Amino acid sequence: MITFWLLLTILFIIFATAKLKWHPFLVLILSAFLVALFYQVPLDTVAKTISDGFGGILGYIGLVIVFGTIIGLILEKTGAAIVMAETVIKVLGPRFPTLTMSIVGAVVSVPVFCDSGYIILNSLKESLAERLKVSSVAMSIALATGLYATHTFVPPTPGPIAAAGNLGLESNLGLVIVVGVVVTIVAVFAGWLWSNRFLDATPDNIDALDAVAVPDNMKTRDDFSTLPSATMAFLPIVVPIVLICLSSVANLPSAPFGTNTITDILVFIGNPLTALLIGLFLSFLLINTEQKTQQISDSISQGLVVAAPILLITGAGGAFGAMLKVTPIGDYLGTTLSALGLGIFMPFIVSAALKTAQGSTTVALVTTSAMVAPLLGQIGLDSELGRVFCVMAIGAGAMTISHANDSFFWIVSQFSRMSVAQAYKAHSMATGIQGVTSIIFIWLLTLVFI
Repeated sequence: MITFWLLLTILFIIFATAKLKWHPFLVLILSAFLVALFYQVPLDTVAKTISDGFGGILGYIGLVIVFGTIIGLILEKTGAAIVMAETVIKVLGPRFPTLTMSIVGAVVSVPVFCDSGYIILNSLKESLAERLKVSSVAMSIALATGLYATHTFVPPTPGPIAAAGNLGLESNLGLVIVVGVVVTIVAVFAGWLWSNRFLDATPDNIDALDAVAVPDNMKTRDDFSTLPSATMAFLPIVVPIVLICLSSVANLPSAPFGTNTITDILVFIGNPLTALLIGLFLSFLLINTEQKTQQISDSISQGLVVAAPILLITGAGGAFGAMLKVTPIGDYLGTTLSALGLGIFMPFIVSAALKTAQGSTTVALVTTSAMVAPLLGQIGLDSELGRVFCVMAIGAGAMTISHANDSFFWIVSQFSRMSVAQAYKAHSMATGIQGVTSIIFIWLLTLVFI
């Protein structure tokens, strides 16, 4: 019965989010109460467990998500994301256009959501395809898979940050970033190879864009009279990532920087909260208007609106995970799964099932990480590096696959003028291949390092 009640809870999450279209925040909170009911958690501890779980995860990671979201929004509004993309294109040149497009997507999606990134870069992608005489379908898949890779693997994107927080890695995001970049390279390469299958394809739904409404705050290059320099465009995202990685190195047991004031300063400014606050102030330098103070205030307000649903889902995932931890499900499933020998494939399978069923990558990342957290010891992933690989495995599952219940699927298909059938063949298959390729690579990494 222990397994039955968990399966029933998972089915409730899938049914409520995918079929009833309830908000994931409400679904995860209700799921926490269902777990308490099913496993007969003492009634006087239920409310405290849920509120502690909700507040605990946001206390660690909430402000990091907010700062990262505002930085991404400012990069969109100031045209810095477009500058980043054009800079990558200039560096790589036109020799391998689809690979260039994949790398552009991977770079831009570090601070910017993949949905927004695709809309922002769509006109750039189309003009590049026309200028280089390359199929726009191939270019579209290359861009989409590049965006998708960093969206699921590399902080400060909220999904990987939330998963890392649920698995106790909030103070070691530098390691998550480094491993995430390595896994992203493999995922980008897999998506790029698949995109090249469509070099002779043409979009089969040329009227698609007529039905697409571009968000009011979404701009293309033509909407900007001036754009920031490449250096200024990259600073708000590169500086925090470098600081976080330096802090992680300084915190290593071997103390490579010694035990002195400089090390203490590196650890302080490299804390994800401090590093992203620095990045936030660097992003303010991109705003170059007469009403700069008002623009900064508006950007913060809009960023808070965008971040709010993510924070609620993340907190609800923490509450759900906290409730699971006080039930016998962890010990029971850990013993069972250890006997099956699934190891790193278990979080991948759960995440892929949730992603495919309900469509949201972030929900799959948050929910799966909350469910897996109590099982890390039993599946052999309780070390620091094991937890990082677990985040990567969950991310690989959260890419598998993007189809009709995923907003990103519709953005890619409609802005690329592809029919649903063509988008399934090109885009959905690409995300499936990315996920499977990534988990195989992650598994190989665990064989070497764990």
